[in-house]
Amino acid sequence: MNRFTLPRDIYFGEGSLEVLKTLKGKRAVVVTGGSSMRKFGFLQKTVSYLEEAGMEVKLIEGVEPDPSVETVMKGAETMREFGPDLIVSIGGGSPIDAAKAMWIFYEYPEFTFEKAVIPFGIPELRQKARFVAIPSTSGTATEVTAFSVITDYKAQIKYPLADFNLTPDIAIVDSSLAETMPATLTAHTGMDALTHAIEAYVASLRSAFSDPLAMQAITMVKENLLKSFEGDKKAREEMHIAQCLAGMAFSNALLGITHSMAHKTGAVFHVPHGCANAIYLPYVIDFNKKACKDRYAQIAKNLGLAGSTEDELVDSLTNMIKEMNKAMGVPQTLKEYGISEEDFYANVDRISENAIQDACTGSNPRAITVEEMKKLYTCTFTGEKVNF
Repeated sequence: MNRFTLPRDIYFGEGSLEVLKTLKGKRAVVVTGGSSMRKFGFLQKTVSYLEEAGMEVKLIEGVEPDPSVETVMKGAETMREFGPDLIVSIGGGSPIDAAKAMWIFYEYPEFTFEKAVIPFGIPELRQKARFVAIPSTSGTATEVTAFSVITDYKAQIKYPLADFNLTPDIAIVDSSLAETMPATLTAHTGMDALTHAIEAYVASLRSAFSDPLAMQAITMVKENLLKSFEGDKKAREEMHIAQCLAGMAFSNALLGITHSMAHKTGAVFHVPHGCANAIYLPYVIDFNKKACKDRYAQIAKNLGLAGSTEDELVDSLTNMIKEMNKAMGVPQTLKEYGISEEDFYANVDRISENAIQDACTGSNPRAITVEEMKKLYTCTFTGEKVNF
């Protein structure tokens, strides 16, 4: 039996943050990251709207990029002391992911992180609180997904937590928040969204429900990302919707090894997640095309790319991705990013083994061995075309 899960409500468009005034509850905890949401006034608006709804509000600020297990546990402890019936997270993917994980350990203090990383093994949530997610970046789509990525810095591994319980109750996709993104973040998050959509379109659990969302997201990213990178306001609005559509697709169809690879190198080499996805995606398409060339070719056809054969169409797709990266200053290889040969080859065996074990690997359209993963990583370092 298949399943397709979305938030109960999605509010979207400029100014949709105001819906917070209408929510019911007694106490709300607001989880956020660094200072950007405070700097641009969105955090203060969030608090005032919740107070206008009659709630007592407590802040958990300072969630770091790539949130740690320790941050999650500390936040969950704060929640247990305060006792919220509404958890609101505002910001990029990191604070929303962290808040999702805090939610688990708020409701189940005796649960362990070792259990949480087992896919679809999280106990039933909403025993104490509902969850509201408000994204400020146009990429992760964690506001509509069943995932949360948490980093164990001691083990140098990013763990994707996966469970439909983690899908927020309410997503507020207010494009005014995304207008504050700097250009580099716009590029990285936008390529993350494109990776989500393309991987969802070929993933093992793709369906007639996820395919239209994925394809529409791909089209919207192609049409709007470069303009969004240049600061076009309308394109920013379109990208904020596109990344949400991609999120709805991949949360149900799942992802593939582009994400597995990015998760494992993010913790070791500290490559930003969206940047890593942007680098790896063309190489992964070349690896996966033996299993789903027709699906990639259909994407290329839908985008109006050149090619009279499936091979030509797939090459046009990977070339398009590389050209988008180039136009936005995204490196084409890990070497170009700045990873040294010594550092890469000292770690490639370990990250290859870890990537194979990543939760996203199981839904990749083509099976992969540790040795193949090592060869694939090596191609992303040197720039050599994948032909195996």
